[in-house]
Amino acid sequence: MKIAVVGTGYVGLVTGTCFADTGNDICCVDIDVAKVNKLKSGQITIYEPGLEKLFLRNLKEERLHFTTDLEEGIRDAAIIFLALPTPPGENGSADLKYVLGVADHIGQIINSYKVIVDKSTVPVGTAEKVRAAISKNYSGEFDVVSNPEFLREGVAVDDFMKPDRVVVGTNSERARKVMDELYNPFVRQGNPIIYMDERSAELTKYAANSFLATKITFMNEVAQLCERLNADVDMVRRGIGSDERIGKRFLFPGIGYGGSCFPKDVHALVNSSKEVGYDFQILNTVMDINEKQKLHLVYKIRRYFEGNVKGKHFALWGLAFKPNTDDIREAPALYIIDALLKEGATFSVFDPEAMNNVRNLLGNKIQYCDNQYDTLKNADALIIATEWNEFRTPNFLKIVTALKNKVIFDGRNVFDVNAIKELGFYYESIGRATAIPLNGNYHK
Repeated sequence: MKIAVVGTGYVGLVTGTCFADTGNDICCVDIDVAKVNKLKSGQITIYEPGLEKLFLRNLKEERLHFTTDLEEGIRDAAIIFLALPTPPGENGSADLKYVLGVADHIGQIINSYKVIVDKSTVPVGTAEKVRAAISKNYSGEFDVVSNPEFLREGVAVDDFMKPDRVVVGTNSERARKVMDELYNPFVRQGNPIIYMDERSAELTKYAANSFLATKITFMNEVAQLCERLNADVDMVRRGIGSDERIGKRFLFPGIGYGGSCFPKDVHALVNSSKEVGYDFQILNTVMDINEKQKLHLVYKIRRYFEGNVKGKHFALWGLAFKPNTDDIREAPALYIIDALLKEGATFSVFDPEAMNNVRNLLGNKIQYCDNQYDTLKNADALIIATEWNEFRTPNFLKIVTALKNKVIFDGRNVFDVNAIKELGFYYESIGRATAIPLNGNYHK
């Protein structure tokens, strides 16, 4: 099947590559000339485990193509996926200018039946707006389908190739047959393709992400309570996660959710609710709590240094909003850095993948190191903001030797409290007891 994917960002590139890997002929379209040239030459433009191998294979097999010319990209396509940015506006609503702009252009180009698929996360009613934009310039037959993505950064290839479910919003039997043919290779193990109307499909994506954001936020609230009641959030998490009605996933407390989806989608759903006169109180609270949670470690650090961090130097491990990605959008690490820089602190930082993105954002405001241990030299404390696997079992002798003081603030509960206490560290994490060595000797 010939397929066009308009937009080569995170969703577009994963979508195009994975569809190509099942034998489809994919043409990805983007207005960014430099990006398209890189992709044509075999340079992948995002970090996602497992994607590069598929990308290079399908590029070599000539099933994956790239162009800046929309007409060239969609001319022979049976299906056109719109994987375009929907950035939040000033009031939090999703900005549809890119989606509707391309839809208008598509209407000027197509001359036969096509299925146009909204892959971007879009507000309820967008399929109707896309349909209207195309119809301004084209009076022939076409269908607009809502097919929201449910890709988790860091495991997006697995999510796409072996989806829990595929949600398709359409009332057209003709479009349904096309989408069935497209997705059947991905659901051979029996996971469902769930068909519904377009508006329900659009709302499903926002509802799913908002629920997960709420689940994370609930556990962060439980962690706050644990700190005040001398309970252990890890024990509570295990206790409630064994209940199949609750489940084990998304119960890990930390320093707030970030990334490209949860913050934007929660805000957009709240805004959509306001537009129809409904006050989505739970999500308003979720957003408020999450903003505070991102600075929870800052509160702990200020308290430890008796309210004065001016002149203090911090080592920070982890810049991406989560491990296995280079995405720094709404990353809690950036909030921590910004708050403490304003109070006169300095930073040496390391992240396995996100360094260049942060360097492009912050420039020389902080020091970038080649590895996690180089950050520690003469640092007053270590801050852990992302739970990369390589941070879980570090060389503690190197940490002790390099740090001024054996002090760690861990926003992701990477270490075992008792083990770190035995090593002589002062250690604060989220929702667990503070580890203070029995001899109190954590200062050099």
